[in-house]
Amino acid sequence: MTLNPFHRRHKKNSLILLYFLGTILALANALPSYVQSNYLGTLFSITWVSLFFASANLITIFAIIYFPRLIKKLGNNTTTEIMLILFIFALLSMSLTTSIWSIFLSFILLNVASNLLWINMDILVEKFSDNSSTGRTRTIYFTMINLGWIISPTLSSFLVNKGDYYWVYIASALFLVPFLIILIKNHVRFKDGYKYKTQSIRKTVSGLWHNPNLRGIYIISFLLNLFYSTCVVYIPIYLYQTIGFSWPVLGIMFSVMLIPFVLFEFPAGYLADKYYGEKEILGIGLTITIIALFLFYSVKIPNAFLWGAILFLSRIGAALIEAMRESYFFKHVSAKDIHYINFFRTTAPLGYLVGTALGAIILNFYSLNNLFLFTALMMACGYFFLYSLKDSR
Repeated sequence: MTLNPFHRRHKKNSLILLYFLGTILALANALPSYVQSNYLGTLFSITWVSLFFASANLITIFAIIYFPRLIKKLGNNTTTEIMLILFIFALLSMSLTTSIWSIFLSFILLNVASNLLWINMDILVEKFSDNSSTGRTRTIYFTMINLGWIISPTLSSFLVNKGDYYWVYIASALFLVPFLIILIKNHVRFKDGYKYKTQSIRKTVSGLWHNPNLRGIYIISFLLNLFYSTCVVYIPIYLYQTIGFSWPVLGIMFSVMLIPFVLFEFPAGYLADKYYGEKEILGIGLTITIIALFLFYSVKIPNAFLWGAILFLSRIGAALIEAMRESYFFKHVSAKDIHYINFFRTTAPLGYLVGTALGAIILNFYSLNNLFLFTALMMACGYFFLYSLKDSR
């Protein structure tokens, strides 16, 4: 069906607004991300930090599984507002509490609310997207999200260096205030326009597993998040405690490291839509990421430029995988398929769960850099699932 100019303009303006909201939400998520493991490391050993992350992500998986029922009952708009309020509460609680158990419970709520909010955003973006331009729409969206991630490491390291860790959580909560105001003011614009499909988790898993395209991209997404868990939880600890970089240096390194997400995702989405499809670009991204993990394992020189280059290389690979994952998956589902969209987002907490559980085991027997080698070997399994995908062009 051809849209009239008014509807085309409405969809375009709605997407622009969602891109902006994605940047704000990314800022709030990213600010604590690269300092969180070191903050928890001031309270626990590195093994306990691993278990801390594993527990939070296990609970998040169950929350994601049951989230479609809540969306169907209350609507995506209302659940977005609820999750946003819970996210703000969890951030403030992390900044104000001193009890270890309070921090643990706040961390779980923070993890659950932030993951569910991204599902709400997925549904909103998909609602205003056209299938013929899915690659470009999703990669513009992720480019805007990654702008928030680029800014955050330098800002969070500045806050830690000048004050303390709790200022990072307060700043993150403050960024969400305009998000909440914009969301409430545009309640009618984002109104649910159809009934969502829901089905049992067993049927969802069965349907996904018997579809080789959805199964393959699910596993590749899981492997990408396994890589992210290694880099977000353990790389800051390794570079700070083992290699010996200061927080001001790390903040700049992490910000520069994230530039590939802005530079490469949209061009990759455009090329996938117009010329190549996703499969070839996924293979390139997977290869680059595995090479970078081997470099994480082998390089021990405390040179900021060398490590900056390795981190930058790793994110070129991750950016290509991320862009093609989004493009490929959302070409195979619609906004009404919240059971598949929802389950697809279990790859993030599942990747962190497996990554941190693997970390807890490996660190009892080997030094931290060996974890990067194990992660590289696991990511090499992605080639098998990549081969099973039917290219979109």
